Order: sequence, then C-alpha cells, then structure tokens
Amino acid sequence: MQAVKGLEKEPEKGARCEVCFDKRFDVSAHKALELGETKMTTTLLVSPLKSQEQLKKAGDTFHKKHGLEFIAVDYRSGGGTQDQSRVTKEQQLYRQDYCGCIFGLTMQREQQHRVMDEMFSPLSGKILPASIEERLEMYKYRMELEDKNIAYKIIKQKFLNYRQLSFKVTEGKNKTIPAYALSYSTLPRKQAQGRIEFEASNIHYFNREEIKFITLETFNLACGKLYKNLNELIYNPPNFEEELKIRASLACGNYDLTPLIVMETLSDAKLTIHLDAKTYEDTKEKIIII
Repeated sequence: MQAVKGLEKEPEKGARCEVCFDKRFDVSAHKALELGETKMTTTLLVSPLKSQEQLKKAGDTFHKKHGLEFIAVDYRSGGGTQDQSRVTKEQQLYRQDYCGCIFGLTMQREQQHRVMDEMFSPLSGKILPASIEERLEMYKYRMELEDKNIAYKIIKQKFLNYRQLSFKVTEGKNKTIPAYALSYSTLPRKQAQGRIEFEASNIHYFNREEIKFITLETFNLACGKLYKNLNELIYNPPNFEEELKIRASLACGNYDLTPLIVMETLSDAKLTIHLDAKTYEDTKEKIIII
C-alpha cells in the first residue's frame, strides 16, 4: 500500500499500474532465477485493461537488471481479444472483469454504481447471491456434472441483490440489544427511532418505517429450527433461499423490503434501529441441466 500512496485515484493504465508491475516483476524475477529459469512472461499481456507498453517497459528493465529475458507476446492484436471472448463463451468459462487491484476495483464499481461485493465475507459464512463463494460452489457443481457426462448450460439472470453493511438495535441511549435483521431489510435513512405499537399474529409492528419484529420463538417456528439464542442465529443463520421463504411466510411479499427483525424478547422501551443495507440490480450465473 505504501508504494502506491498518492496514486490511489489513478485510472487503469496509469502510474499506479507501473508501480504494481515493478513490484510484481521483481518478485517473479527473483523466483525465476531461484528456479534456474532464463525467461519470464505475464498473463497480464492478454488483458485489455492493461497497457502492453507499460508491461514491456517493466519487463525490459528487469532483463537489463537481472539478465532474465521477458517474453512479450501481443495476444490481443489480429482479433486476439475477440477470440478470447469467443472461447470464453464457447467453453462457458468465468472471465473476471477487473484486474484484482483494490483501487481499480473500487473506481470501477463506483462508476457502475454497484456495491463492491467482491470484498464481502460475512462472519456467519453465509453464501450470498452473486458472491465469489457462490460462484465457486457453482463451478464445483459444474465439475461434478462433467465427471458424470451430464449436459448443462451456464446462463445469466438479472435479479435484485442485497448486501447488509451494518445492523444494530439499541434501547434507550446506548444499551445494545441482540437482534438479527433478515435479508432484504432496508431503511432509507439508515436509522429509525420509535416503539413497538401493537401485535397481530405474532408479528409486532413499530411506529416508524413499517418495521416489523418477531421473537426468536416465532422465527424458530417459521423455519423449523431450534436456535437457543440470537448469537446462534447470527453466526449460523439459514441460507439465503431459506431466509426468503421465511420472509414470505411472515406476511412479507416477494417485493417487500420492510425491515424484519428477530429479537429474543421484545421491549416496550424506545428503540433505535441502525441499519445500513443496499439493494441493487445485479447479474448472477446459474447452471441448468439440458
């Protein structure tokens, strides 16, 4: 991080990339020499996001410094980039659309008005939609199908994705109450204060922002589980699909973004709900058997 300080906002193919190449090539060159190799190259040469001139410059510098020849092949000319896209589609391969640099990824997702969900890793270990973990599980399933010679296709589908950035319930001024907000719970201003007004069919209604509460006992009945306390639920929640079914069973429709909050016991005191969550249009991959 120190090496690129001040270059965080540089665009792709800018000065930050040169610093990164120098560092990466230096490590690779020393490893190559350690293994007794005389030549080296990089897969970055195939990337449309990278400057071949910058890569060649860095490679030539290490050739002069270490005597290690840098092989710079232009795989992108003569329709090479189009061939990459064609083969990727034909072979149904995953093709990363960013270089992997945290700074480049941040800028790209900001321009796309998308959440940088590649950096999410829930404490619970829950596999989130369109996450790296979900993609890994899908490709594991793909390999199982290929081993069994089962025909399949990988398709893309658009959907409304959801990421919960932070959540907390406090009673009075600063007493934190254990609580769990189900997926697709959102608050427009990230915070709401009020009290539970009434109850109907085991659902308790807040007097602000259409927030709903249920007890852990009601949650257990809805999902058929036996959570003993909120910590168990927080660190080992139902999977994403199960949680959507639970929302639907508790009078929440398919397009409902109402906060649905689970607590062990419900309070008559003044509560403050802190909820920072985002919904956004996204695309994910799915395997279908043909």
